[in-house]
Amino acid sequence: MKAVSRRQFIEKATKAGMATAAAASVGRFGIAQSTTTTRVIIDTGRQIAPVSHQLFGSFLEQLGRAIYEGVYDPASKFADEHGFRTDVIREVRELGVPIVRWPGGNFVSGYHWLDGVGPKDKRPTVLDRAWDSLETNQFGTDEFIEWTRLVGTEPLMGLNFGTGTAEDAAALVEYCNLAGGTKWSQLRRAHGYTEPYGVKFWCLGNEMDGPWQIGHMPARDYGLKATDAARQMRAVDPAIKLIACGSSGPFMPTYIEWDRTVLEECYDVVDAISLHHYWGNDEETNHDSQIYMAMNLAMDRQIGEIAAVCDVVRAQKRSDKQLWLSFDEWNVWYRARSGDFTDGHGKPHPHLLEEPYNLEDALLVGGLANSLIRHSDRVKVACLAQLVNVIAPIATNAEGILRHTIYFPYAWALKYARGRALSVEPEGPGFEVAALGRPIDNFGLPSPGFGEVAWVDVAATIDTASKAAALFLFNRNLDKAQDVEVTWRHATPTGVTGFVTMTGPDLKAGNTFADPKRVTPQTLENPQSGSRMLLQLPARSYSVLSLAL
Repeated sequence: MKAVSRRQFIEKATKAGMATAAAASVGRFGIAQSTTTTRVIIDTGRQIAPVSHQLFGSFLEQLGRAIYEGVYDPASKFADEHGFRTDVIREVRELGVPIVRWPGGNFVSGYHWLDGVGPKDKRPTVLDRAWDSLETNQFGTDEFIEWTRLVGTEPLMGLNFGTGTAEDAAALVEYCNLAGGTKWSQLRRAHGYTEPYGVKFWCLGNEMDGPWQIGHMPARDYGLKATDAARQMRAVDPAIKLIACGSSGPFMPTYIEWDRTVLEECYDVVDAISLHHYWGNDEETNHDSQIYMAMNLAMDRQIGEIAAVCDVVRAQKRSDKQLWLSFDEWNVWYRARSGDFTDGHGKPHPHLLEEPYNLEDALLVGGLANSLIRHSDRVKVACLAQLVNVIAPIATNAEGILRHTIYFPYAWALKYARGRALSVEPEGPGFEVAALGRPIDNFGLPSPGFGEVAWVDVAATIDTASKAAALFLFNRNLDKAQDVEVTWRHATPTGVTGFVTMTGPDLKAGNTFADPKRVTPQTLENPQSGSRMLLQLPARSYSVLSLAL
């Protein structure tokens, strides 16, 4: 019998409890159209934590056209001598993506890394059972490392914990990180790569709690395997950072329990645990765009819940080590999630998971960036999933590159979220979001709502080295502009260096190769700088105000 897919699993849980959820959920709420100003105090002394360099990374999987026809396409007119698309290299380098997770994703649980190294004419073509696609193995570990160096990013290597073994994981660390003199390091040198790669970050499997995953196993078994692998890997390179496989998301019936059980086994030998979540304007939001604008608060909630689990296990173990979090899959993804969008039909690099994005998706991605910034104390790695073609901000065709709407808030986070995150608590009007539509487990329990949700969501950073600050402002109100009064303490802006926004009249408008600039950033009039600043945010907008101090 064919294994249930991730999407089918969610749909099965949804149908099982739809009647209960429908009874518990609330329909379109009344929105109080208050004109009260939102007031924000920016106290530069109230600092949360440094914004991690790896906070706005990305993700590539051997899936669909993410690799082939994405970053690697020897037949393209843009290809260099190694087959890498130079237009994609230039785009990713200009974005400044700090870390990229690879090779998966569901793919990694059936991937044997030895298939993807050595002479390309000797590499086997295999069936990728995760996505029913043909994998030619023309892009493997060595090519990935080469590509990361060309674009100036850091590798985050995923490991096969499905069909792979702890010994396989340690062998790949040896291949990548030892200078020479051993079996696997000498194999790398024989392939023409004399210098070790020095890969620091490693993911110990992917979504092993999911019945759609190759090698799916109980939490206790995974925790024991992760412990064994971690010890073997650290014996090769004690300096590596290891990320345990957390729950696939709050929709799982074993959410929280999985994370706790896993960490009871492997807490002492790992550095972090992973979080995954995708959002969409679907059953969970009752297809209501106003509710959709509040969904970044689900990321805040999930981060808080998993951090709490980590700290409970820490207390149980009397440990002096605090785990950090790796939110290494997050994005909007809800349209291209079933049927031919997820079934490769045994073909090489089929068009899979190519999600079209619109303005409301971009606004939510901006809100999700805000959530990551304000949890900089615990989230040290995060990856927008994915980077090219597959649920991605960038798309390619034979003639060039398209920037989807979500590209722009992601690019702003990379450019402006520097230095340290500040604690910000806006005070102003809002709206009520009660219980949501999608059941989160097989018992039919509805997703909890968020209560009173502010119209204006704010995150802030300060970079003392460059004497700069940035405010990230998300106006959730789809109908009205919002006034914001900003009061500064312990620092005063001396000038505005930029004020840009994503907005527009049509929430459903997106960019296509035929119309690539339908939704693009706009420049707002600069407010008067000083200790008290007055801003007006357009309706349905995500804006960044950058300032000199």
